[in-house]
Amino acid sequence: MSARAVVDRRRALALAALVLVAAVMPLWLCSCSRQAASDEDQQSAAGSAPSVLVQTVPLQQGSLPRTLTAYGVVQAAPSAQNSIVAPVAARVGQMYVRPGQAVSTGAPLVQLLPSLPTQVSYAQALSALKLATDNVQRTRQLLSQFLATNEQLADVEKAESDARAALDALRAQGAGGPRTLSAPFDGIVTDVSASVRSLVSEGTPLLDLAQRNGLALMVGVPPDQAASIAVGDSVDVTPIGQSTSFAGKVQERGAIVQADSGLVPVQVTLPPQRLVPGESAQAVITIGTVSGFVVPHEAVLIDDGGNPYVVQAAGDTAKLVNVQVLDTQGDRDVIRGPLDTHQPLVLTGNYQAQNGMKLRFASGSGR
Repeated sequence: MSARAVVDRRRALALAALVLVAAVMPLWLCSCSRQAASDEDQQSAAGSAPSVLVQTVPLQQGSLPRTLTAYGVVQAAPSAQNSIVAPVAARVGQMYVRPGQAVSTGAPLVQLLPSLPTQVSYAQALSALKLATDNVQRTRQLLSQFLATNEQLADVEKAESDARAALDALRAQGAGGPRTLSAPFDGIVTDVSASVRSLVSEGTPLLDLAQRNGLALMVGVPPDQAASIAVGDSVDVTPIGQSTSFAGKVQERGAIVQADSGLVPVQVTLPPQRLVPGESAQAVITIGTVSGFVVPHEAVLIDDGGNPYVVQAAGDTAKLVNVQVLDTQGDRDVIRGPLDTHQPLVLTGNYQAQNGMKLRFASGSGR
């Protein structure tokens, strides 16, 4: 092959290569354009995926007190009650107090006048003492004249002593005239059972007096809850219609069910002079503690099946977790479930979040 032929052949190959590049270049440019458009579409779709603005708090473990609530009425504790009774058969002359009245130690309560039988007994006792005294004097004179013995003198002296003791006892009981019964301690009159001019026998209750510092709240609880209450449990007492509460303790838990209410009685101590007899109050009794994850009440949601759940933030993705609510106290719940302690709890916006949904976090979120 001549040199000229070789040159011509090379030119032909170069020209063919140029033609091939010119034909392929438009196809490659079109493919790149389509790939770029596809990438832009995917980015646009990703930017428009549904998300929710939320606020989160850290998930914390802890405990809350277990409580039960009961209602009752302030009464005098059995150990603080005292019945004022008639010491002898008498007639009520005056009643100086009324139910609900506060009295101090030594304050007059009721005046008793001796009844007719008591007056007769007192007159007989006076006569018996006078006769016994005369016998003693006469026997002593006879003894000085050797007409009586020492034994006879001892007998009449004993009779005089017995007569005097009988008269003193009647006088102590008020048989010698009007007698006023006084308050043995600072207290509150809870009941008056006698009336003026009524006749009362010995031992008849006249009125009931309760110590001021001996008031208690008597509440009732269902039998299935009574076993969880123990003496010494703390109690928050709140009078009905008030917001102020007072601290008390369980003093006694009954062992029977009251027939009229079907409840077990529980006696709660009260601070002195804070409540009055007959006042109604609420008692919140602390019977223990319950442990778990302590969360705000608004963090717990209910699904369509009635099951409680919470929303956690797994990075920037919502994760719905079914939980069990162990207890509720005010605005806090104690829950249990397969929760990740490293993932914060969604509060604001949790009701909008769905499983796997993207989250946007508001400023101040506890992440």
